Amino acid sequence: MVSVLFMLFSILFCVCLITANVLETKQIQVGAISLTGGLIVFPVSYIINDCVCEVWGYRKARLLIWVGFLMNFFFVSLGALCDWIPGASYWTNDAGFHAIFGLAPRIAAASFIAFLVGSFVNAYVMSRMKIRDGGRHFSSRAIWSTVLGESADSLIFFPLALSGIVPTVELFKLMIWQVLLKTVYEIIVLPITICVVKALKDHEGEDVYDEGISYNVLKIFNL
Repeated sequence: MVSVLFMLFSILFCVCLITANVLETKQIQVGAISLTGGLIVFPVSYIINDCVCEVWGYRKARLLIWVGFLMNFFFVSLGALCDWIPGASYWTNDAGFHAIFGLAPRIAAASFIAFLVGSFVNAYVMSRMKIRDGGRHFSSRAIWSTVLGESADSLIFFPLALSGIVPTVELFKLMIWQVLLKTVYEIIVLPITICVVKALKDHEGEDVYDEGISYNVLKIFNL
């Protein structure tokens, strides 16, 4: 069984992943740092992952991650299909549409793999640290799970997607900045995350500890 709040968090999680795909197509600059627009929303998916794992446990987080993956894959596939179909004779925005929806297969594959690994690392670290700490130190595990999850995501995505295209030194810089800024993002919104987690626990009457569960990522419906 899943609650209405879990369902709403799942919807928001999927929306964040799909939105990040679209925003990633824009390059932005903050001072001397070049980034992608996806940075605005993608860290929110990790915050939702933290909330779900903290309140409902790893098994619900595992379901959330796979649902998010499938919905994102569905969206990207439809975008690619529509991009492939020839435009009407009066259509003049092929280049703009392709820039947003015409993801190269290599980049799409790298994105999907990195998302799965990073999200599961995040959920696993949250779960194990909660058991180890007896439910204390939520802030610490929220931050460390993000650092390790985002690091795994970046270590997979950038080499797979951009190796041979972007110089190795620049790839390394991109990975460092992505992890650093997403972690800072998490720290800045941490007070809000703490309030949300407390409200969820109070409303749901749940505070799951993952004692004796299987962390097999393929046991999707083992709730």
